[in-house]
Amino acid sequence: MTDTISAIGLTWDHPRGYNALAAASSMALDSSGNQFLRWEKQPLEGFESARIGQLAARFDLLVLDHPHIGEAVALECLTPLEEIFSAAQLANWSFHTIGAAMQSYHWGGKQWALPLDVATQVMARRSDIVNEAPDNWEDVLRLSETGCVALSIAGVHAILNVYALAASLGAPLGGQVLIDDQSFSEALQMLKRLHDNIPPGSGLLNPIALYDHMIANDDIALVPLIYGYVNYADVRLAHGGLVFSDAPLVAGGAVRGSVLGGTGLAFSTRSPRSRELIDHIAWLMSAKAQECFIPGHDGQPSRRSVYGNNKINAAYGNFYANTLLTCQSALIRPRYDGYVRFQTGAARTVRGFLSGAGSLEQTIDTIRADWRASLAGARGPVQSHLHPVKENGS
Repeated sequence: MTDTISAIGLTWDHPRGYNALAAASSMALDSSGNQFLRWEKQPLEGFESARIGQLAARFDLLVLDHPHIGEAVALECLTPLEEIFSAAQLANWSFHTIGAAMQSYHWGGKQWALPLDVATQVMARRSDIVNEAPDNWEDVLRLSETGCVALSIAGVHAILNVYALAASLGAPLGGQVLIDDQSFSEALQMLKRLHDNIPPGSGLLNPIALYDHMIANDDIALVPLIYGYVNYADVRLAHGGLVFSDAPLVAGGAVRGSVLGGTGLAFSTRSPRSRELIDHIAWLMSAKAQECFIPGHDGQPSRRSVYGNNKINAAYGNFYANTLLTCQSALIRPRYDGYVRFQTGAARTVRGFLSGAGSLEQTIDTIRADWRASLAGARGPVQSHLHPVKENGS
């Protein structure tokens, strides 16, 4: 039997990242009725830290995180989407996408990926243990004294918690200092106070492992900042699933600080770019796919209309409605070439501080020195400033 596959994509190994893409590709047929696209998958950690150039040399389509864009552009391994889709298509998808999702893949004046999936740091809890979501960080801190609050600080997530708290404090992020002295100190000290009370071993768990633990055990009842997974809000799960809410405020604050996640779908330069493949990817961004097919196959779509869809919200404990405000204002991370390496090292430094290795001042100095070195070593533009965005990235 002749292999009819002409395009191979790479996504991440979780139902949210794989199932909808695989189901859709099984129905993607060429003019002869043959399947032309197959998806392979890699672990979440590979998705967060893999070298984009090596992956682009092996696959036609890549599911990637927006901080990889600068490196990919420097390596010239992705195709600008203006060469594949019309300006009207790109504008339409931008208009209908939640928050800054589409904007996060726009770099150097060009669009490099489509926001197939959106996530941001929100609050997750067992509502049978914690009846009401704490609205601010002081309430979270008081709850943590009972020992039931965990932090999502494994992998890159430790530094992303710092960004989110700084944003809650109203701090601009970027420039040569990354975060101003006062906000940097307050964010790290708040995390340290929370970390001193977390359940043993919970700081080693990535978001998926934290969610699995929360469903199966009663010792972790709340995580104040963790990338939302609609799969764990399924009301058919034990305890009625986890309940998700907007990120906490600082006392008297107005910003629910959070850092944008989710995934984008990019074409590598080796992609065949057939008409069938282009039309298939365009369909994945359509209202029908985003509002029906993707949610029906364990996915977490990027289309803004999903957040107000009563049927979808009813099946997932109001996951989308309850996190709308946070998703609309979530920060875009830096995307310059070299940022991913900085992010990994900075997260390690934050975890060291939380565990008692290094003073507050040493921690800030180390992260800032690494930040400046990273900026200095970047190929191409830096555009390091982070800021809150309005709806649709405007």
